[in-house]
Amino acid sequence: MTHKERVLNSLNHQDGPIPVDFGSTFITGIHCSVVKELRAHYGLEERPVKVCEPYQMLGMVEDDLREAMGIDTTSIFPYKTIFGFPNEDWKSWRTPWGQEVLVSSHFKTDARPDGSTIIYPKGDRSAPPSGELPKTGYFFDTIERIDPDYDEDDLHVEDNLEEFGLMTDEDVAYWTREAEAMKDSERAVLTHLNGTCLGDIALVPAPFLTNPKGVRGVADWYMLVAEEPDHVKKIFAAQTEIAVENMKRLHSIVGELLDVVVICGTDFGTQTSQFCSVDTFLDIWQGYYREINGWIHENTTWKTFKHSCGAIEPLLNPMIESGFDIINPVQCQATGMDADVIKAKFGDRITFWGGGVNTQETLPFGTPDAVRKEVRGRCEVLGKNGGFVFNSIHNIQALTPVENVVAMVETLQAYNQGR
Repeated sequence: MTHKERVLNSLNHQDGPIPVDFGSTFITGIHCSVVKELRAHYGLEERPVKVCEPYQMLGMVEDDLREAMGIDTTSIFPYKTIFGFPNEDWKSWRTPWGQEVLVSSHFKTDARPDGSTIIYPKGDRSAPPSGELPKTGYFFDTIERIDPDYDEDDLHVEDNLEEFGLMTDEDVAYWTREAEAMKDSERAVLTHLNGTCLGDIALVPAPFLTNPKGVRGVADWYMLVAEEPDHVKKIFAAQTEIAVENMKRLHSIVGELLDVVVICGTDFGTQTSQFCSVDTFLDIWQGYYREINGWIHENTTWKTFKHSCGAIEPLLNPMIESGFDIINPVQCQATGMDADVIKAKFGDRITFWGGGVNTQETLPFGTPDAVRKEVRGRCEVLGKNGGFVFNSIHNIQALTPVENVVAMVETLQAYNQGR
């Protein structure tokens, strides 16, 4: 099988080799420091790692590393980063931990007296900073910027729609260029759809806007969902209308080039429970998810990908009924998310993209033997009869021992021998 055939085979719930993804999305990526170590381990050309997603400081997994790790996927990344600027005209930047990386020319930062680093939305230093990298940290935290005129008793839908708009000529040019470059890819092609996030709490504070309006505080947003669900639905309805129109325009450019589209990164789970009830999910989210997924399934061959961390077992059936083909990251250590249980209950109706190894415990803190044991066990359970794309449980974080990452990769490769 080709790389693409491996992925499509598993998405169609057919037995065979388990495909693997690292680096094709911002929720299945690898921290830039680990990318550097992996390149060294595999004897690849020594060069600075490109930071493709500065918020989490994810490193670009380039074709030579994809080949070395046996990765079956590739990606067209969104035109702009979470800080609102395109990745272009790369320049060198030294991280607080001393790594020389390449970042966009629009990546504008300043040091604070306490040693932390602040970053500006759209690279605009005249705007308040929207992210902060602590002195001893490895990724940026969002800085909430609340509109001084914000009044919770006088809410306006349009204030939370500032970031959602129809594709511009610049967007069209980007997608046309990227689609042409990717047309002969032998790997499955993924992308993040713009404008379909529906309340992704990482995006609510709008670190990409210079002066965001509306409900932008994390706590305020959760209270809005609880106390003003009709207002949230008005935001989602308008957002979905724009998103569907943009999907039509995107499809006219890329056609069936895309294999998988990431629809939404909204987290619904904690380690032990859910952020909302099943009834709330059905009332507020499901109808809009159905509209987005429905348009895609009726008009394209794209598979739709939903990200949610945590203990979401009670929500898996409603998510499947919302039209999602894929769930990620499959946090098997969370309450109710045991791999055997969820595979038996849902494995014939949805593809598990992730769950291959625990990135909170085993991968960063275990031994290579512990990694091998867990990876093989997950492959045996989640990989049965297809419906599984191997990835860790969320991004591989900084300080993860490279020998553990290599043990993970080698175990999967050994498991796939002869399949």
